[in-house]
Amino acid sequence: QVQLVESGGNLVQPGGSLRLSCTASGIIFRLYAMGWHRQAPGKERDLVATITSNGNTNYADSVKGRFTISRDDAKNIVYLQMNSLKPEDTAVYYCNANLQVWGQGTQVTVSS
Repeated sequence: QVQLVESGGNLVQPGGSLRLSCTASGIIFRLYAMGWHRQAPGKERDLVATITSNGNTNYADSVKGRFTISRDDAKNIVYLQMNSLKPEDTAVYYCNANLQVWGQGTQVTVSS
């Protein structure tokens, strides 16, 4: 059974940090490109960051310099380190594997 489970979402003040985790099962994790997308209320789901099986990364312009995606192939986990958070980062964050398998999402709220 293929499954992605996100964790780490929370309420945080502007300027704060969070680290999201996504644990994969049922796939040969090291072969998959992994990514994070987010969806704010009333908006489309947008790309945040991706990391290939070789470790190459790509970021949305809105998060460059603030967010870092990384992966641990030994643990089947992909991370999203989010620093200098802004209210506009508030969204449900979804993990995906090759845009084929999606997690259930984790809520990130940035508010004072």
